[in-house]
Amino acid sequence: MRFDIITIFPEIFDSYFDESIIKRAREKKLIDIRTHNLRDFTKDKHKKVDDKPYGGGAGMVFMAEPMLRAVGAVEKASPKKARRKIVVPSAKGKQFTQRMASLWAKSYDQIIFLNSRYEGMDERVRAVLRAQEVSIGPYVLMDGDVAAMVMVSAVTRLVPGAITLESLQEESHWNYLVEGETSGRGLEYPHYTRPEVLEWKGKKYRVPKVLLSGDHKKIEEWRKSKEKEVAP
Repeated sequence: MRFDIITIFPEIFDSYFDESIIKRAREKKLIDIRTHNLRDFTKDKHKKVDDKPYGGGAGMVFMAEPMLRAVGAVEKASPKKARRKIVVPSAKGKQFTQRMASLWAKSYDQIIFLNSRYEGMDERVRAVLRAQEVSIGPYVLMDGDVAAMVMVSAVTRLVPGAITLESLQEESHWNYLVEGETSGRGLEYPHYTRPEVLEWKGKKYRVPKVLLSGDHKKIEEWRKSKEKEVAP
């Protein structure tokens, strides 16, 4: 899986993508993450990427031409037969879900993120590229960069080999949103680790006794009783 991220601040991705599971997935060549500075695709000496909105209003809007040139360059440097998806992180987009992450991991070889700031980008970019607007939640961020990190993280962990299958099957949303079931597990059961008794500010917090019993049948029953069902 290849991720291409077009942004005006490519360096902010370095620390997150160079740690932990994502770093290991990159080292094993399960994923390829490339960032592209939008300013490299401008033609004026000031490397301008935004301008005032037609019709008036606060804020600035990313211009279409630099973004279209950037995508054209990325596509030209990509495998010709790549199954490609273009995503615009946007508060007014379709809600990103575990089901969507799973479909992307299975259906595409390359995902291109078009990240903007301020008042977003010229609507014609989405129209020309047939890009999909996607939101990570009902709130507004400073930029599309954080949203792109979230989506790369969610998709990467579903790429075969990035995480063990057993770990995925034990977690929240697996039954509902990955397998598409309408009943069964929704949100994952609680987890505990050492110490057995946690003392904090004069109070004691104990691990549930059933988890210390060694009785796997009872432990499984307890875990199922603690799972919370959510609407698919």
